Amino acid sequence: MAYPKRITRLAKQAGVIALTVVLLLPLAPLMIWAFSRRWLYPAALPTEWGLRAWRYLLDPNTRVLAAFANSLSVALVVTGLSILIALPAARVLGLEHFRGKALVEFLILAPTVVPAFAAAMGIQVLFIRYGLADTRLGVILVHLIPVLPYVILILAGIFANYNVDYEHQARVLGAGSWTVFWRVTLPLILPGIIVAALFAFLISWSQYLLTLLIGGGRVITLPVLLLAFANSGDYAITAALSLVFMAPAVVALLFSARYLTGSHTTLRGI
Repeated sequence: MAYPKRITRLAKQAGVIALTVVLLLPLAPLMIWAFSRRWLYPAALPTEWGLRAWRYLLDPNTRVLAAFANSLSVALVVTGLSILIALPAARVLGLEHFRGKALVEFLILAPTVVPAFAAAMGIQVLFIRYGLADTRLGVILVHLIPVLPYVILILAGIFANYNVDYEHQARVLGAGSWTVFWRVTLPLILPGIIVAALFAFLISWSQYLLTLLIGGGRVITLPVLLLAFANSGDYAITAALSLVFMAPAVVALLFSARYLTGSHTTLRGI
């Protein structure tokens, strides 16, 4: 019996290695370009190597570090706000049955159906009127539009399998509202919150069109800067900037990977 188990273990390891290679293979050209100084056709590899692109990215006189800080701060704030806004809505949608529930769910998911450009043009008029255009606050608010439907949908699925009897039992034992939430509700829904936060962060982090329209070119984020360099023809800086752009998303994905496997359930730890 040990021999077949060893074969199975080796097969799983080989599968993981193969999957890793397939996922990392598209990044190989970016890695080569990011450290190239001169790469002319028909050479298979750069004829000169260097760190010019990375020196440019780390230069405080460029806009790269500021764009990175803008993207990170906007994505984190959008993630936090989306969780706070989505929790009560998701709890109602997941636990309650009421007339018109299907219509409410459709309206919540409507922003994912409407083209982003059309929605942004209409919102931009309102933001200009209320002084939110060309501001970081305006960018944060407009990022909530594509983020909230996914966050609400994920958390509503968590609450659909949630047992409120645990909360009732805690109250019977004398726990207050804050204690019930902190000691009972939050641990049960934490895996769903982490997965929802991952989606919120990734969606906000990668937003280009909404940021460009509402930010008006004054709120510079990494996607805006990346597209500008992609059109400039400087492939070395574009490749290095692409790797920097992907890094936080990869870190966030690795952090929440165990919650995406299904091994954590809402009843774990009870």
